[in-house]
Amino acid sequence: MLSRLETIIVEKPWGRTDIAGDFGDFGDRRVGEIWFSHPDGRDAPIMVKFLFTSERLSIQVHPDDEAAITAGYPRGKEECWLVLNADPGAELGVGLNAPTTSEALRHAALDGTIVNMVDWRAARTDDFIYNPAGTIHAIGGGLVIVEVQQNIDCTYRLYDYGRPRELHLDEGLAVAATKPVADPRDGRVDPARSRLLVDGPHFGLLHLAGADAAALLPHHHADYIFTPLSPGCAIAGEPIGLGECVATDRADAIALEPGARALLSWPT
Repeated sequence: MLSRLETIIVEKPWGRTDIAGDFGDFGDRRVGEIWFSHPDGRDAPIMVKFLFTSERLSIQVHPDDEAAITAGYPRGKEECWLVLNADPGAELGVGLNAPTTSEALRHAALDGTIVNMVDWRAARTDDFIYNPAGTIHAIGGGLVIVEVQQNIDCTYRLYDYGRPRELHLDEGLAVAATKPVADPRDGRVDPARSRLLVDGPHFGLLHLAGADAAALLPHHHADYIFTPLSPGCAIAGEPIGLGECVATDRADAIALEPGARALLSWPT
């Protein structure tokens, strides 16, 4: 079974007007996100998004399963990013650059100096970052990113550069890690090589590249989400384009042309 997911276009003040035409014609709209609505709605365990940034997003944090369920959500939120394009000077904020305390973070969030406490890393095309729940993080400008995440709409904003949006200091600081974060899954992705990027605990994620992707494709039934990152992708002979996302219960019919690449994700 194959189901093309509904495409949701989200305009953001930090979005972009120069999005590649393969994603669609958005005119002068400042598009910040393209995300895909699964037929299972809130019950779908994972979600995929494309992000397009012209300036820094908010500094934020997400809860783990236990904290999220206590707050009334079905699950927590861990997420990962694959950088598809990075302008010179682009940055990603991942964790803190030194240990601190929740009290110090609160004061810094209120006066804006939390920006200087974040570990801002130079972002390059094909960088891969995994953000465990509790990681204070932020995305800088000049980036195109594909994000795979646990599917909940729960973001605790700690600082938003003066934009008129609600902050969530009590909730966010209650779940935030107060020290630097270094996840072993972080690193560079070879665009010409297929490999497993994430193997649980919440989802699996494969980077698929060219004809050799077939060797890594799972052969068991699961709730897969297939996300092309280039032209040249198909399932059972049916082309799936960049800017589309497909739910399927079988992955062994996926085929990629030489030079094509895609992501395959599933709940674990």
